[in-house]
Amino acid sequence: MPIVGHGIDLVECSRIAKVLDTHGERFMARVLTPGERARAAEYKQPLQFIAGRWAAKEAILKMIGTGWRGKIAWTDMEILPDSLGRPTVKLTGETARRAAKLGVKEVLLSITHTEHQAAASAMGSSDPPARQAANDAS
Repeated sequence: MPIVGHGIDLVECSRIAKVLDTHGERFMARVLTPGERARAAEYKQPLQFIAGRWAAKEAILKMIGTGWRGKIAWTDMEILPDSLGRPTVKLTGETARRAAKLGVKEVLLSITHTEHQAAASAMGSSDPPARQAANDAS
């Protein structure tokens, strides 16, 4: 599986908590897609989930080598679990365009967190996604 890019990010949950306290729903709507907001609402304490999505989106942008420039938006990246709970990534807009230019066909993502930190690692593969079909077959 040829890897065309890799990115990693670590965020302090307290940093995300401060932004949530200050900007609340405005922050949520800017950073999370409707699907991600619905998923966050399922948690009694969604802070680590939200921080994990923040770290994952930062890692994805590092993977494509752009950072926050041009027309890239937080909601160009949607991260939701598949049927086994594995985070899957759907890219749209400018982020999808830049990833395609690199030859990214699939984003492999791992997210982890503790009470105080959330981290994510994203790798862009130039192979088409085949793992979902294998997962569904088992």
